[in-house]
Amino acid sequence: MAFRAGSRNLLTDVAGLRVGNAVDARIRSGVSVVLCDRPAIAAVQVLGGAPGTRETDLLEPHNAVEKVDAIVLSGGSAFGLDSASGVQAYLRERGVGVKVHDLSIPIVPAAILFDLVNGGDKDWGRYPPYRDLGYEAAEVASETFEMGSAGAGFGALTAGLKGGLGSASTVLSNGITVSALVAVNAVGSATVGDTPHFWAAPFEIGYEFGARGMPASAPADATDVALKFRSGNAPGANTTIAVIATDAVLSKAGAKRLAMSAHDGFARAIWPAHTPADGDLVFALATGGSGVVPEGDAAIELGAAAAATMARAIARGVFAAEPAAGDFFPAWRARWAR
Repeated sequence: MAFRAGSRNLLTDVAGLRVGNAVDARIRSGVSVVLCDRPAIAAVQVLGGAPGTRETDLLEPHNAVEKVDAIVLSGGSAFGLDSASGVQAYLRERGVGVKVHDLSIPIVPAAILFDLVNGGDKDWGRYPPYRDLGYEAAEVASETFEMGSAGAGFGALTAGLKGGLGSASTVLSNGITVSALVAVNAVGSATVGDTPHFWAAPFEIGYEFGARGMPASAPADATDVALKFRSGNAPGANTTIAVIATDAVLSKAGAKRLAMSAHDGFARAIWPAHTPADGDLVFALATGGSGVVPEGDAAIELGAAAAATMARAIARGVFAAEPAAGDFFPAWRARWAR
């Protein structure tokens, strides 16, 4: 079961999805939006202890709404939930959404990460800027987009390194594509101890995050619990949020199972993951564009690919982060790029 990356190695290798990013450099925060050209089956799985969300209850398999028009990942903690209103406004102007009488109501679930303590100026006045950032991100959504210090990953941090926005894709032998988008702001570390080696190294395809592999021998601090702020890891002050997408034909319950599998990628790429101080969450989108219904071994392969793709996306987000003046923590490439 050899995996290969899609042509872009981005979330948008699943046809019918576009991604837009917007940032406010002064506050060191941003928003990432996934737009669905057609409503897509959606689900969510939360495993972190401190999530911040909008419209996630409707994604449970037993609830009525099956499809969504967009997904939003945002910085800003609870303030960032406003970003979904901006995306909803953008879609409503274009007549997108569930039709109720003569109204269109866009379905836009969202999740946020905490980037309020990263050196940015959060004195934004009466209202936070996230609604406008959401609209701006939707306006620029396309099939190509920046990673690293971009969108929801702009102000992200991990244990000792800058976090970032990452993406990756995998094409399976049966023609199904699975792809991931993730904003990495974990309390834990994406690298093995104080080394440039990513925990996700066994899943790397080509040179997508430096091709350093695993260390020849485990460093003494490989399994030290290197937390972001040590004494300051309050509940909700971190969080990795993500989207896993596929063109497979899935039910809402199947999409939830896909989101659960993608969380295995968190555990393979971040040490530790799913802590009480993280709000770790994965949205799942299934467009059905391939026409393939994964059953039996194919369903197992899809779950494995979801985990591997998510792990790669996490490493790519940290790998691509750019150094900037006033950084709390160094970027990976500032320490180890060669």
